[in-house]
Amino acid sequence: MSTETTKKPSVLFVCVHNAGRSQMAAAFLTTLSQGGIEVRSAGSQPADKINPAAVEAMAELGIDMSEETPKVLTTEAVKESDVVITMGCGDECPYFPGKRYEDWVLEDPAGKGVESVRPIRDEIKGRIEELIESLTPAAK
Repeated sequence: MSTETTKKPSVLFVCVHNAGRSQMAAAFLTTLSQGGIEVRSAGSQPADKINPAAVEAMAELGIDMSEETPKVLTTEAVKESDVVITMGCGDECPYFPGKRYEDWVLEDPAGKGVESVRPIRDEIKGRIEELIESLTPAAK
């Protein structure tokens, strides 16, 4: 199979509200993979809107998530993803054999100011950089 027809890897980020951690992770992966990885995010109990402190923390790095909205977790989203990364949703995420699952233990930014969200944002960025390395073949 030629490289042009190779399906790009897909990642689904799941947290409870899909308003902070999973949105920041999706925004980082979209930006840092430069379109090389398909990105989804969802929540088991989506919030009404994105956490404003998370939006502000990402804007400091030049990433705009102000137009994002929390999305509900669907079985289809899990089925269509190669990697499912959960962030505190516990057993609420459907499990399908053959998928790569990771659980990232991250502090919840809900109700925190931007000063408290920055370290969470920076930890997510580091994990995203490692994830990209694991999903993209090294340049020969």
